[in-house]
Amino acid sequence: MKRHIVLVEDEPAIRENYRDALERRGYQVSVYADRPSALEGLKGPLPDLAIIDVGLGDEIEGGFDLCQALRQRSSLLPIIFLTARDSDADSVTGLRLGADDYVTKDMSLDHLFARIAALLRRTDAWAQSSQQGDEVLRRGRLSLNVDRMTAEWNERAVELTVTEFWMLHSLVLHPGHVRNRTQLMDAANTVLDDNTVTSHIKRIRRKFQQLDPDFDGVQTAYGFGYRWNAHEV
Repeated sequence: MKRHIVLVEDEPAIRENYRDALERRGYQVSVYADRPSALEGLKGPLPDLAIIDVGLGDEIEGGFDLCQALRQRSSLLPIIFLTARDSDADSVTGLRLGADDYVTKDMSLDHLFARIAALLRRTDAWAQSSQQGDEVLRRGRLSLNVDRMTAEWNERAVELTVTEFWMLHSLVLHPGHVRNRTQLMDAANTVLDDNTVTSHIKRIRRKFQQLDPDFDGVQTAYGFGYRWNAHEV
């Protein structure tokens, strides 16, 4: 069965170009020009992956609003922002709202397809692991349910995206050991640039700090990567 990808893009020529390219790669593609039509079309079963432009018609940040609505329905749906806007502020906002990746339209199609394939492989890996029964990893006040991809800190739920969960899992597996950005990408089974990895780590920290202002579980090893604080074991 073909993987179903939803593409939300307001420019007709760009929309059709990407649709054609995705279909040539063997994907089933549904396209929408704006946020309201996308929300209407996505009332039923969700696709395997969503690609969303940030600016949608008259809604300068319509893509951000759409991402937020989709993330409320599913923490597992892979979401990629594909946009001509390449400011750091936009990419941070997109990731903060729960997107898995943020890429610009000048990126090569091969690079984009690699990111899509990586996110879909991650979904497959999760589906296979979910059939094997719950595996729970505990480190002090932290509890990670690997099967359900859920996290708790002090017995309170931490709402993580799939990418965030696997990056955190990679750090927690070996407390005190530094994981570089490439290792974190491998753990999340995705392809990201360095700035995007950094943004994910900042979001993970912020989510824990919202529950516990003194949280210091994720530490930066400057110039090398990140590690889980061994004192939290």
